[in-house]
Amino acid sequence: MTILVTGGAGFIGSNFVVSWFRHSDEPVVNLDALTYAGNLQNLDSLRDDPRHIFVRGSIADADLVGSLLAEHQARAVVNFAAESHVDRSISSPEPFFDTNVIGTLRLIEASRHHFGTLLPVEQGRFRFVHVSTDEVFGSLGPNDPAFTEETSYKPNSPYSASKAASDHIVRSYFETFGLPTIITNCSNNYGPFHFPEKLVPLIITNALDGHDLPVYGDGQQVRDWLYVEDHCSAIRLALEKAKPGSTYNIGGNNERTNLHVVTQICGILDAVRPRSDGRKYSEQIKFVTDRPGHDRRYAIDSTKIRDDLGWEPEVSFEQGIVKTVDWYLDNQEWVAAVRSGAYLDWIKVQYQ
Repeated sequence: MTILVTGGAGFIGSNFVVSWFRHSDEPVVNLDALTYAGNLQNLDSLRDDPRHIFVRGSIADADLVGSLLAEHQARAVVNFAAESHVDRSISSPEPFFDTNVIGTLRLIEASRHHFGTLLPVEQGRFRFVHVSTDEVFGSLGPNDPAFTEETSYKPNSPYSASKAASDHIVRSYFETFGLPTIITNCSNNYGPFHFPEKLVPLIITNALDGHDLPVYGDGQQVRDWLYVEDHCSAIRLALEKAKPGSTYNIGGNNERTNLHVVTQICGILDAVRPRSDGRKYSEQIKFVTDRPGHDRRYAIDSTKIRDDLGWEPEVSFEQGIVKTVDWYLDNQEWVAAVRSGAYLDWIKVQYQ
């Protein structure tokens, strides 16, 4: 058997693929368009692994997706492919709807046609897992209860609106066509291979370079932080055990303000890589104008996945952020290549 993973060279997708082979020998067909945030260097550990089949391409290419599903007789699709940076969606919304809405539609339509070719026993095993975000639920007040699977959708950015639309597409394919779908909505991930435009890697890399550490508004926006390895374990479990048509919220039980995250990173760096001038990294913090429509608080209630599937996060934020800082300190060549765009030059040579 084989699974098709889309977006498997991105941050969460590549962590999932690498961790998959620590738990299974089942082959993975990895489809990724290798846009700015997709990076084959994330998959270097699988370079000579015959179980990993990489294909460069888009989920919007229905013919390609269909041929891959048929050729490899995939028994599951795990969809990570998405445009995911809120700031980019504000400055240029259209690519988010192209990928997250039209791309998801074409991917799931190809999957539906593939599902129709399977024998009944194979159909019973097939799953389409759609990886989404808690941002589709909008913003919480400081004392509001955490998001559950029953929370109404209230997206506040072009990014979250596009993901909300993709969730609705996936749900409709279960209700209308009986395609065995599963939707997961996760909180803020962090960990290795995170593209340095997101908060945690941006703060680490800027701090080491002596640059400003930008914090939106007053820095009191609250997020629930989920270590990426914990997220991957939840998705594996959902793929294995979740009932078709189900949705699960996946959170780290680690609500922290953005300012807390930034100052904690500064404190870790002060201890393990102190500045040459003896000053604190926190002196580099600079408060900047808040972004439009910035959600104030997200929080995830993971009770359902705990009760149904037995999943709970294993890594506390204090443990995970130290591991993350250490990874970036130990992988400065990866950081330099990503930030310089050198890996994109390599892609051109390799594929063109």
